[in-house]
Amino acid sequence: MSEIKKDWFIVQTLTGQEQKVQKLIAARKANAELEEKIGAILMPTERITSVKQKKKTTITKKLFPGYLFIEAAVYKEDGRTRDDDVCLFIKNTDGIIGFVGGDRPKPMTDDEVANVRGSNIDVKEKARPRVLYEPGQTVKIIDGPFLGNSGIVQSIDPERGRLTVMVSIFGGSTPLDLENWQVEAEDPTAAANG
Repeated sequence: MSEIKKDWFIVQTLTGQEQKVQKLIAARKANAELEEKIGAILMPTERITSVKQKKKTTITKKLFPGYLFIEAAVYKEDGRTRDDDVCLFIKNTDGIIGFVGGDRPKPMTDDEVANVRGSNIDVKEKARPRVLYEPGQTVKIIDGPFLGNSGIVQSIDPERGRLTVMVSIFGGSTPLDLENWQVEAEDPTAAANG
């Protein structure tokens, strides 16, 4: 028996229900004997690390809130006739509004699928700190042994969420390696008076 051809489709969900719907479809497809007709279900996310009130937190952010990407055999082998078992199964899952494109959804192109799979950062990459500063920007140190000093951002390591800041201490300019959350943008008028 040959493998059933599946394409990628976009379904709209109730906002905030994406993960629940993803788990429901994965759990129910075996009972409905649709494992060969329904494949992967993607909910692309990215993890962002930020600091609020000196506490480091990592959040998972959905890249496409209210949507899931489902690999399914929505159409039979002729490519025109809908497979009602698959369509009704997906549409009747709690939390699903329907297919993007209505009753005759178009499969995603290979490029669209590649872009979505490439944006599924949560699967392939660890937390990415949010970088808020640029080289040449004046920042004030708000944590650590150099608290209260100001300096100029020399370089940024966005993967690690770290900055090299040149600070005038000990009678000269000294580079400090700091975490992104240990500094804040300085008021330009304070820099002019300092």
